[in-house]
Amino acid sequence: MKLVLRWLVLAFAVWAATALIPGIKVIGGAKDYLWVAILISLVNMTIGSLLKLLTLPAVILSLGIFVLIINAAMLELVSRWSSHFDVKNFGSAVLGSLVISIVSGIVNLTLGKGRIASNQKSLN
Repeated sequence: MKLVLRWLVLAFAVWAATALIPGIKVIGGAKDYLWVAILISLVNMTIGSLLKLLTLPAVILSLGIFVLIINAAMLELVSRWSSHFDVKNFGSAVLGSLVISIVSGIVNLTLGKGRIASNQKSLN
């Protein structure tokens, strides 16, 4: 259930990126946003994790900003693999990765606080 919720949050974050960044679009409806979110999460779990490990010195030296470049490259890769997702250029991918990171972070934080509050109520 947590995995499906994460995919839904990521699909919402992708929707926000397509709404805010003119160079990113998803061709289709809600089903296609979910498909793109699943693809992004699979690419990030496999290739993204390996790239983050291999580029750890650059991530440390840039104080974590290089992770945005890696995420942008993963967005470009998903764009190449999916006919439903289009990223015009690398600048759009960088801005899109920033928007997706911020939106999914805020939503996950909000959902996490609700989960903590419900866990505390059950303890009382």
